[in-house]
Amino acid sequence: MNLTDILAQAGGIESMAKELGIPPATAKQGADALLPAILGGFKKQAQGGGGVEGLGGLLGQLGGGGLLDSVLGSQPTPVSQGNDVLGQIFGSKDVSRTVAGQAAAQTGIDSGLLKQMLPMLAMMVAGYMAKQGGQGSASGGLGGMLGNVLGGAMGGGAAPSAGGFGGGLGGLGKMLDMDGDGNPLDDIMGMVNKMRG
Repeated sequence: MNLTDILAQAGGIESMAKELGIPPATAKQGADALLPAILGGFKKQAQGGGGVEGLGGLLGQLGGGGLLDSVLGSQPTPVSQGNDVLGQIFGSKDVSRTVAGQAAAQTGIDSGLLKQMLPMLAMMVAGYMAKQGGQGSASGGLGGMLGNVLGGAMGGGAAPSAGGFGGGLGGLGKMLDMDGDGNPLDDIMGMVNKMRG
């Protein structure tokens, strides 16, 4: 089960498709392409000091499990919350644009549409992680889940190829992970910095 399947089971992919007026298959394809970078952003947060507990605290501040409920609910998704999540994990709109551009090149889906999907997906992932993380201790809940989703890359030592970005999340993870460290976001950040420079 990859994360797209988990979110689809929860109803998130269908909900997003309905709201954007696109077929669920398109929403799923877009999610497959965008999720590795979103997960990479969360992974960076967890590595950047506070560890998994810090990430759990951040998820709570951003809206916790309610973020997933907001996407699944019948009301329009409050995407400003999703943009807050993206701001935390990507650090700048340039990164979001680059992520959407990469996914557009890979899938043929319009990058404008992918940009609309990004905040919703970020909310779904954050909400899902918060709900999972609330079950049991941080190490068992959120840490275990991030570890599973990121293919053990959180714990270091585990080869990312072991169902991590490369295996579990399809070709984009492999494509973006040029330096083989298991986090495609590092390479996107590199691209963004090159464009600025």
